[in-house]
Amino acid sequence: MDQAELFFPRPVPAAPIDVAPQEASDDDVPFRFEEVEPEPRVAYLVRLADYPHPAADAVKVAEQRFRRELDRQLGHEVVPALRAFQNASESGESDLTKDEIALAKRWIKAFDAGRTAGFRDLGDTDEAYFAVRVL
Repeated sequence: MDQAELFFPRPVPAAPIDVAPQEASDDDVPFRFEEVEPEPRVAYLVRLADYPHPAADAVKVAEQRFRRELDRQLGHEVVPALRAFQNASESGESDLTKDEIALAKRWIKAFDAGRTAGFRDLGDTDEAYFAVRVL
């Protein structure tokens, strides 16, 4: 190899690719967004309370992580799960349906995962907690 080949390599001929046109199947109907109804969602607010350090960006990121984890765990059932948990904590187990009990248990699991995700990079957070409120 000489200097010319090193700095000015010869182009490699491209291998011909045979692309055959695909046939459209009869059941391949295009997706139309107009036909999809949006899921009814109730807005909720997440707040990190009693955090001792005044870093507003860190608080905002922690709240976003917490909310993202709740949404990932519960999907569109965040508010019903919160209400089921509140009902379960205020009444006896005999007053609740099996679905409400299952939803309350899912809330506990999702809240714990969200708390872990939210407090991940905050450091000293002995008294801080996440508060979720339905709007």
